[in-house]
Amino acid sequence: MALEAYRKKRSFSKTPEPDGLAMRRKRAARDLSFVVQLHHASHRHYDFRLELGGVLKSWAVPKGPSFDPSVKRMAVEVEDHPLDYAGFEGKIPHDQYGGGHVAVFDAGTWTPIGGDAFEMVEKGHLKFDLHGERLKGQWHLVRTRKSATKPQWLLFKSDDAWAGPIEADDLLEGVTLPDAVDLARARRPGKRSALHSNKAVSAKRKRSSSPPAPMLARLVDRPPVGSGWIHEIKWDGYRIVAILRHGKARLYSRNGLDWSTKMPAVVEAVEALNIDDAILDGEVIAGKGTREDFNALQAALKAGRSDALVYMAFDLLEVDGEDLRELPLSVRKARLKALLDGRNGGVGFTQVAKSSADRALQIAVNAGYEGIISKREDSRYMAGRSEDWLKTKAIASDEFAIVGYTHPKGGRKGIGALLLATPEGKSGWRYVGRVGSGISDDVLSAFARTLDGHGTPRPTVRVPENDTDLSKALWIPPEGVVEVYVRGFGGNGLLRQASFKTVRPDKRAEDLRSPDVAVSLSSPEKILFPESGITKQQVWDYYNAVMDWFLPEIEGRPLSLVRCPGGIDGNCFFQKHATADMRSASAKPPKTSASLDADTPVVHSEDDVRILVQFNTLEFHPWGARAESPEHADGLVFDLDPDPGLPWKEVVRAAREVHDNLRKASLASFVRTSGGKGLHVFVPLNPPVPWSDAKPFAEAFAKTMVALHPDRYTATANKAKRTGRIFIDWLRNGRGSTSVASFSLRARAGAPLAMPLAWSELGRTEGGDVFNLANALPRMAAWSTHPWGDYRALKQTLRHSD
Repeated sequence: MALEAYRKKRSFSKTPEPDGLAMRRKRAARDLSFVVQLHHASHRHYDFRLELGGVLKSWAVPKGPSFDPSVKRMAVEVEDHPLDYAGFEGKIPHDQYGGGHVAVFDAGTWTPIGGDAFEMVEKGHLKFDLHGERLKGQWHLVRTRKSATKPQWLLFKSDDAWAGPIEADDLLEGVTLPDAVDLARARRPGKRSALHSNKAVSAKRKRSSSPPAPMLARLVDRPPVGSGWIHEIKWDGYRIVAILRHGKARLYSRNGLDWSTKMPAVVEAVEALNIDDAILDGEVIAGKGTREDFNALQAALKAGRSDALVYMAFDLLEVDGEDLRELPLSVRKARLKALLDGRNGGVGFTQVAKSSADRALQIAVNAGYEGIISKREDSRYMAGRSEDWLKTKAIASDEFAIVGYTHPKGGRKGIGALLLATPEGKSGWRYVGRVGSGISDDVLSAFARTLDGHGTPRPTVRVPENDTDLSKALWIPPEGVVEVYVRGFGGNGLLRQASFKTVRPDKRAEDLRSPDVAVSLSSPEKILFPESGITKQQVWDYYNAVMDWFLPEIEGRPLSLVRCPGGIDGNCFFQKHATADMRSASAKPPKTSASLDADTPVVHSEDDVRILVQFNTLEFHPWGARAESPEHADGLVFDLDPDPGLPWKEVVRAAREVHDNLRKASLASFVRTSGGKGLHVFVPLNPPVPWSDAKPFAEAFAKTMVALHPDRYTATANKAKRTGRIFIDWLRNGRGSTSVASFSLRARAGAPLAMPLAWSELGRTEGGDVFNLANALPRMAAWSTHPWGDYRALKQTLRHSD
């Protein structure tokens, strides 16, 4: 029982603490709670608790959390606590365990960063975001001693926008303290107190060189109406806070990263303002700062041409030592305009629209901008998202074919809603949802007259899984075209909040099909990796970017696929057969070999890969054989799968020992990260050998390794025998068996991928999942050759003994 240790230490007839027997709450992965409690026990300390696995994982932090990244606080892991302990305050009797006063110091939610929280705790490094009233931003817990009783960790702050010279004791205003302790005595002696208020925090930050956390706007469907608002262009650029100290400027991104070296010309432009001390908020843009100019912005930064960029300032937070954040926006804007008037051309002033909100939005959209930002004239500058700043984006529209309709409900006349579809592949159609809102009564009546008496209960287009409430719909072939306002697509590939715009009598359904595109991407906004927000579009872009490296790894080989139509938190499945819709999705579908099953996927082109990505394929697992010769292995893979408790250095040592022993058998080998917790050692075979030779060799080699080091390795798949050992998985070396391809993504949190390494890199690699969609491309951009060289041209094969 997770709470057994907690209950054993307490007598619940004497202590007011919760017994943890109440039914546990079910929470979504994104809504994990945290609480920090100030505990005046025999030794005063802070209890730091994170919800995980239905309990509060708990650490005792003697001096409390520090906002200073250079300060690493000891955190002693203690027993798990029940979830309802998060709301506990009061006095524990002194004859009970932990006797003393408990008060809630802070509470909120937390989000793990960069991986599965359970795995990070097991590995001993948990990185996370806190979203509390006092504690915010990125934090780390790093285990320093894995004791069986009280493991010790370090708790420390990342150097982000929330970092600063503040201690937990500085923020005790409003925390319930024991009667015998007053606030003055509770604070650290010899330190100036900083109360948790806007005024105090402002005072703390005054003249600081650390970037302030920026004020953010909330997205709304329509701009606010009425007086008291101003409206600005929503620039399509990079949000930058510029800090001037003694005339020298630093530029910080929205996340608090120092971008000064990325934009030296912008630094010079800000310094040319000839201001001693100031903090400006704004956006760095290229060209006019429209949507079309964003690519030019990225290209300029990549080419080191920051002289082509302009810093468009829209707020002034501080000037010459005076903190302006408590002043109304209208005053700050006036001060900023006066400051920039007649100054350097590399710094511009963001003007205020002289029109209504709707008119300002329309002007911005017509000029190519993404939308507008509406701000209350009297708003103060406060970190984080606020109702005082609202952003309205242009409402995009698109055209779809009418493929059916539903019957009206309630008092509605004519039809209920139109069913819509978009082209798919060369000749197919895919259902994308329905539209009913925004259709006038006259148009509804016209549709009713046209559609009445037509239609079949059987869909005439492909309908994605999981759609509901279509049992009474009537379907027609794609014919007429309508234009609708769209606000993106949901996780099931259906339109989100669609509203009717107009009928397009000038177009036929077939006009929507592009004759030049063999493979198109549907549902680009679908979230496939919820934890990191990675979309289908980003997965598509990744595989296109690495195609020159990736395609040779799988081209002409039978494949098994891991598909995740609902994202990695949905129903992912392993697929060894290409479905009919895959095979008909393009003029160049995944092909098969006459010596394989007819529906075995085999790709031969870039478009074949794109088809599979379009069908939500995340992982590609090729055979160790080519499709034209599936009975002969041209490569072996040894998958080193460690017990979770083993340190990474043991996996590295194992890979090197496999490499050395293969070399003794006159076989060169290569290494890659698996995208999971282990490593793969790959052995190319040229000429290929029959599987009847390959599999026995792989088994014998793995068992030899076990015989040499039985305390470190196992060749048995039984998990009970893996404790404290590395499983040398040789079972992937048989006909029809597969292993993940180099450069393939994995359907795991953080979008890790399998990355080939040079043997010289292995010692500098920190884990099997360190490479991911976010950091792989910069690494590969510097390559001129594959880390394994021309490994397929290497002449080596298995030796036979007579």
